[in-house]
This record gives sequence, C-alpha cells and structure tokens, in this order.
Amino acid sequence: MMKKIFLTLLVLFPLLLSAQTVDWQRVAGQEEDAMRKVYDKSSVSASWLKGSTFLMYEQYGRFHLVDARSGRQEPLIKDQQRFVEQYQKLTNDSTMKADKLRLYGLTLKNNDSRRFYWTRAKKRMVFDRATQQLELDNSKDVTAGKSVKDFSSGSSVCTKDSLYTMLGDKYNLHVRNNKTGEIRQLTFDGKEGASYCFSSAKDTIREGNASGNWRGHVYIHLMNDDSKVGNLYIVDVLHGDRPKLKTKHMPLPNEKNVRQYKLYWYNADTGEGKVLPIDKFKDQEVKLNFEDTGDYMYFTRRNRSVDTLELCKLYLPTGQVSVVIQEVCKPHLNINLFGYRLINHGKEIIWWSERTGRGNYYLYDNNGRLKNRITRGDNLVAGRIEYIDVKRRRLIFIGYGDKQAYDPEYAYYYVADFNGKRQQVLTYGNGTHELQFSRDHKFAIDSYSRMDMPTVYNVVSIDNPAKHFEFARRTDKDLKAAGWKAPVLVDVPAADEKTRLYGVMYLPTNLDKTKKYPIISFVYPGPQDDQIPRSFTLDDVGNQSLAEMGFVVINVQPRGSSPLRGRDFYCFGYGNLRDYPVADDKHTIETLASRYPFIDLSRVGICGHSGGGFMAVTAMLTYPDFYKVGFSASGNHDNNQYIQWWGETYHGLGKRGSIPTNMELADNLRGKLMLVTGDVDDNVPPTSTLRMADALIKKGKRFEFMVLPGKDHGVWSPYYQNLIRYYFMENLIKPNSRDVNILKHE
Repeated sequence: MMKKIFLTLLVLFPLLLSAQTVDWQRVAGQEEDAMRKVYDKSSVSASWLKGSTFLMYEQYGRFHLVDARSGRQEPLIKDQQRFVEQYQKLTNDSTMKADKLRLYGLTLKNNDSRRFYWTRAKKRMVFDRATQQLELDNSKDVTAGKSVKDFSSGSSVCTKDSLYTMLGDKYNLHVRNNKTGEIRQLTFDGKEGASYCFSSAKDTIREGNASGNWRGHVYIHLMNDDSKVGNLYIVDVLHGDRPKLKTKHMPLPNEKNVRQYKLYWYNADTGEGKVLPIDKFKDQEVKLNFEDTGDYMYFTRRNRSVDTLELCKLYLPTGQVSVVIQEVCKPHLNINLFGYRLINHGKEIIWWSERTGRGNYYLYDNNGRLKNRITRGDNLVAGRIEYIDVKRRRLIFIGYGDKQAYDPEYAYYYVADFNGKRQQVLTYGNGTHELQFSRDHKFAIDSYSRMDMPTVYNVVSIDNPAKHFEFARRTDKDLKAAGWKAPVLVDVPAADEKTRLYGVMYLPTNLDKTKKYPIISFVYPGPQDDQIPRSFTLDDVGNQSLAEMGFVVINVQPRGSSPLRGRDFYCFGYGNLRDYPVADDKHTIETLASRYPFIDLSRVGICGHSGGGFMAVTAMLTYPDFYKVGFSASGNHDNNQYIQWWGETYHGLGKRGSIPTNMELADNLRGKLMLVTGDVDDNVPPTSTLRMADALIKKGKRFEFMVLPGKDHGVWSPYYQNLIRYYFMENLIKPNSRDVNILKHE
C-alpha cells in the first residue's frame, strides 16, 4: 500500500511543482476584467452636439466643450453640483448625481455655444453657460419636424399606392388586385428549401408571408434554392429532457448540389410574371441591390471559382437584364474588401478593384464605361467607404499602408475627389484610427491608438485636415501602477526573408532576462483576417494573463493571413490551404529567439481557435520536433468537410478531397496535443475535431480531447481559458516525458 502511495506521489509531483511556479493572483491581475476597471478611470466619452461645430467629451467625471474650428476647449458646466441641484428641482428626478452626470442628446441653436438644450425626464430644458442657470425651455424644439429620408427598398406586402398586395402560402406567391378583390396565384414551383415565402409560414394564403419586394408595380423576389443541398446535423444534448436534433443546409467544397438562385419578376400592370434568365455561371452566387435607382435594379453574379464577378442591371418594366461591369481577378477575388456604390440614382458607379495588385476605387458610368481611377497610392489598399459627398463629388474611405504607420494594417482615413485628381489623408498619428463624423460631415472626432499606446483624441477638419487638434487622451499611468506593462510590437521577416510580418509579443511583467522562458504562438492563419490587435487592447484573448504565468506569448501574422495588404499577400496560400502559414510561424519564433535570448527554443507551444486550431495542429504535425505542445480548439482540420465557399475560394475548385487535411499527417505527432470542440458548433462542426481524433487513434497516438457541452463556435469561458493555462503550465513550464504512441509504447 505504501509503495502505491509513493508511486502516486512521484507521478503527481511534477504537476504540483508546476502549479507552485505560477502566481495565480498575478495572473488574475493581468486579466481584461481586472485591468479594465483601472483603465476606465481615464475613459473618454466624446460626441457631437446637434446642429453645431462643437463636440463635448467627458473624462474623470468632468464635461468639456470643444470648438472643432479652433480646437479651443473649456468646461461645459463650471459647477456640476449646482447643475444637478437645479435639474432635480425642475424634474423631481433624484437619480442624477454630480459625480456621475449623464448628458446626451445636447443641442445648440445656430451654432451658439452660450446655451445648450437638453431633454430628459420628459422635460425640455435650456442651460445658460454664462449664468449657470438651468431652466425649462418653452421655445420651439429646433429638431422638431425634421424627418429622415426613407431609402428603403419598398414594402414586401403592398405597392405604394395600395393597388396591389402580394400574398403567400407556405411556398408560393399570390397577388391580390385591391380594386376588384381578385386573387391570382403566380408561382407553382415553390417547395421546401426553395420557397417564395418565409419558412415560418403556414399553408394559408396571407399578407406578410411573401419574402420579395415591390418596386412600383413590379415585384422582385430572389430565391435561395437550397432544396438539394446536403444537411448538417447537430445534437443539442443539454436541451430539456431529451436531446434535440438541429438541422441546417451546409454545402461542402466541390459538392455537386450547392445553392442555386432564381430571380422572379412580376409586372402587375401587364400581369406578366416569370423567372428571369440571369444564369451566366454554373452554381453562381447572386446578390440584389435594393437601392432606389428609378426604372433599374442592380445585382451582382459571381462564378463558383470566385474569380469573375459581373454587375448587372435589370430594367424593371420589361425584366430585361444587361451586364454593366465585369471584374476578373486571378486566382480569386478579394471578397472581403470588394464593394460598389451607386451614385446619382445609378447614373454613376463607384467600383472597387484589385486590378493593380492593390485595392482601389474606380468611377464608371451606368453603361459600364470606365471614367477614371479615384483612389491613389502605390502601397495603399483602399478599404470601406465611410461617406460619399455627391454634391462635392468626393468620398471618404479607410485605407491601409499609410507611410505614417508602423504596421501597414493600421487604418487611416482619406478624402478623394471622384475625378482622381486629389486625395488627402485625414488622420495623423502612428496607430489605427476611427472617425466619428459631425452630422454635416465637415468635421470628425479621430480616436487612434496602438497596442502599446492608449487612445488619443483629435478633432479633424475634412476640408483642411492638416489643421487638426488634440483635445484628450487616455493614460496608462494607473495601469502601470497596477503592474501592467505594454506588450512589444514586433516585425519580422517571413520565411522568404523578404516579406515583413507584424504582430505583438506579450511578456511576464516580472520578466527576468537572465532566465529562459517557454514560448507560445497564438495563431490564426486567415485568409479573411489575421486577428492581430491593432488598437489598444487589454489582455488580448487572454494572451497577457497567459504570459504572466511565465511564458512569452506571440501573435504574429503569417503570409496569406489578411486581405489588407494586397493580392499577392492575400493569395499566398491559394492551392495550399493547409500548409501555407506554418513555415512563417516557425521562422518567426526562431527569429525572435535570436533577438531575445530569454526565449527557450526547446519549449515551444502553439495555440489557436477555429482556423487557428486547424493551423496549430498542422504546425505540430509538420514540425513535430519543434512544436512540443499544442492546444487546438474548434479547428477545421478537413476543409473538404467545411463550408463550400471557404475551401473553393481559398484553395480552388478541384476533385473532392483535393484540399490536404490534418488527418493525413496524424502519424507525425510527437508532442502533446489537446483537441477541444463545442458539441453544438454549427460553424466548424464537431465532426472535424472528431475525425482528427479518429485519425490520431488509428495511428496509436496519445492526445487529450475535451468536448464542451452546450458550446457553439464561441467556446470562450473561464473554464476554457483556464484549460489553456493548465495545459501549457503542466506541459511547458515543467515538461515531463511520456510515450506518445500508446500502441508501440514509444
């Protein structure tokens, strides 16, 4: 008996020793929830005052007024205690406190900052900033009577003049002439998975059941036909007394039966209805644009290989379809950044294209004739359009690759004229920016930050952006006093020794550079996003608190991970969807170890979720002697069993099973691996992780496997976070050897 106890203690001793090396109180102190309370002491809340060029902001419980034209600022209210006392007398509302004053919806008249108007507790009040008097306001509300234009696509039920009503049974359309009361059935081919009506509908014919839209007297319905698409089945074991089966359509890469589209057109004036001949590409994707452009409606159709896209217009009175613009981009389109805007009611088109290798906007007429390129810059990638000024013929857009930026994926804002002759940056400062525009779009609040720099607030003039004023900034003083240290911004060469890669390195706050620390790479391969934090973030997905346990933790992009750096970078992994990111990750770790001697290359871990979980296993099995410990959650280990568009876009069309899988590499496992999945994940279904486990079992490999009941793709929880911590603590801080192959005992 004593011998058994002694042996048990020997087995547990390494784990107990590991636990003793971690100061859990320090770890908890670096968590986002703990640090957020400290950081929020210097929080800034800024907003525009209606009808003015003034903004107000609150910091440390005090409100300030800023004139955007000059940058001049002053207290909004000199005596907040007196202000609250007056407010309480006027409203009998005792909930307002001077140290927790809540002001919103303030209005100025005629840009006069001497008084502001405020409605609260059903009382409209005016505050004279000179006399510090708050009184009830009986004057006319300066905002009353103003309406917002409705640019909606029209009713799905009735025509605007109420002459016709579209009805639906469970699957098909019926139209009612409201003058005569006659009801006529229009479609007869609707069915389960290919309905003209809402799926929740009953068999009875009723209003509000049809899922299309009227445009004048023309009714348009775009059907998503999933009737032949295969199903995904998920069992919710925590549902009530009995498990519940959840079913949804999920097409897989290279499958024959994928979603089809039908565009149904009906003209109530002529009584003609038909499915329009819009098919151009086999298994194409179709998207309607419901913007009001008179007699035309626009839509896009994209081929299945995602390298050709057409903008088409539909002439509503007759149903005639014509092609306006065709875009071809090999090996595939940038589906994350692509977009277009119709201006002047469709007379002109702003079109995004990567034809130069980097995304830019171009101006076309409505017949598809190219007028000119709008945006400029050899290294600039144009992103989302924030505002279009049709009268002044200019647009404001987000761009990436600005020369001010340390990281080419920091977001900057630009204004560019439609004619392409003038483009100017609106935002200044090394960081990623976000603009909050005044209502007239003449000024903007620019808030920008980096992972190592809290948010700075500027006010910017759109017409004269060089004239910008800082009015506030958040501080990390309290954070540092609480033990926080900024993470290290890193840039390293990729495995090609040419391309620069960017990311963040997290270190223990009590780092001893004379010691050796194991390194963990937190990974996500993209291609739609690299998940590198660019703005100020506390404990990014738990990486800082994980580092506090005694690790170096990195989050550095690989090539092919982001659509924001141009076509060559974005498409690096095309045709190689499994293997493309892992060489860069290994090279990054080796490069950082050469720079920082405290990194221990004999203890390398890798961790990721979703695509990152997939990449973590790929790395473990590609470089089995390099990566010693891996944690993989919700990984799409077989992209042939994942969503159709993902594999076909980023790997290409081909024979079924042509995308390499992690299962094929199962025999290579030598390190310690944890697989995790939520059992109701309908994004990356548990099937993928279970098949990965099956492949490892067939090769006799030893690994850990955790199913999180009731968790979908968002597996994050305190339990999950600590599962990661304990796994790396027990296997990297004080690693112990063990047999990996439990069939061959080696």
